[in-house]
Amino acid sequence: MEIILKQDVANLGHKDDIVVVRNGYANNFLIPKGYAIAATPSAKKVHAENMKQRMHKEAKLREEAQALAGKLEGLMVQLATKVSSTGKIFGSVNNIQVAEALTAKGFEIDRRNITIIGEDKIQEVGVYEAVVKCYKDIKATIKIEVVAEEN
Repeated sequence: MEIILKQDVANLGHKDDIVVVRNGYANNFLIPKGYAIAATPSAKKVHAENMKQRMHKEAKLREEAQALAGKLEGLMVQLATKVSSTGKIFGSVNNIQVAEALTAKGFEIDRRNITIIGEDKIQEVGVYEAVVKCYKDIKATIKIEVVAEEN
């Protein structure tokens, strides 16, 4: 029996895949649990139209993410913090402060999409790199300069 998966099913397929399974597995488990629907000709047409619309939206999102990554690539963000005489930071600088600095520059980036390369948090003055995830596989690298705060 041919079915269209409504969500990921282990060892079977991913959401929106059309797969062939045994009748009993489809009728007694997948369809009643809401994991799949029968792949009738009308359901296949609806599925094809949905996939076509989703691909159009996905292409638009990718295009916007490429533009954002182009603007972010090589950007320098400067963060001023309180520093001891040895150059150690009181506390640390993490992706939350980087996200706030990017917001101040006009880029609305979620902190969970920022990864500081090599470390979770910065504890010394210097220049560091971070990767900003714009979309699934589209990323940009930015530089973070941590400087001493002037009194």
